[in-house]
Amino acid sequence: MRVVIADDELLLREGLARLLSDAGVEVVGKVAAGDELLRRVEATRPDVAIVDIKMPPTHSDEGLIAADRIRQAYPDIAVMVLSHYLEASYALRLLERHPQRVGYLLKDRVSDVAVLVDGLRRIVDGECVLDPTIVARLMHRPRDPDPLSELTEREREVLASIAEGRSNRGIGAVLSLSPKTVESHIRQIFMKLDIDEQTDVHRRVLAVLAYLRRRD
Repeated sequence: MRVVIADDELLLREGLARLLSDAGVEVVGKVAAGDELLRRVEATRPDVAIVDIKMPPTHSDEGLIAADRIRQAYPDIAVMVLSHYLEASYALRLLERHPQRVGYLLKDRVSDVAVLVDGLRRIVDGECVLDPTIVARLMHRPRDPDPLSELTEREREVLASIAEGRSNRGIGAVLSLSPKTVESHIRQIFMKLDIDEQTDVHRRVLAVLAYLRRRD
């Protein structure tokens, strides 16, 4: 897996590059700004770009803008937002435009490089990965009636686990459910949300987007 890292914090950028290299990930670029990121992605065509949200020159949302441009120009390149900022609106903004091959993890919660590497591999494979803290914040926001109202409590738990990027096996482990039971719950979720049969990845992403829109 080939990775480009974009972060204006020198120590974090270099430290992350070292940790990923030690974990067997090939780091093909390290940059400090969004425009540099776009040039490096064009030159190296990595599998995934790791992007901070707030970078020079204005330290607002340059990283998110760069992530959006990468996903538009290079659909096969995944983007992992790795940030200090817990903003559900940023996650929704990225996912609504590009529901595949994207992730949003919080720097403070990635204490083990294996967690980050696992998330990177998942988005490279076409999934979307969200930090559980973001999902939890969305769950506790006030909400209006929505398409999820027909879901049972267990189905809501399964959908929350999907939003956190867990596989069927991972959902079963967390909720103490058999693989067949997990599959049954997911089928019911798709049916109740009126999600037509497509590829499994697309259906899961559409379900996650319905889940997030309900709480934003």
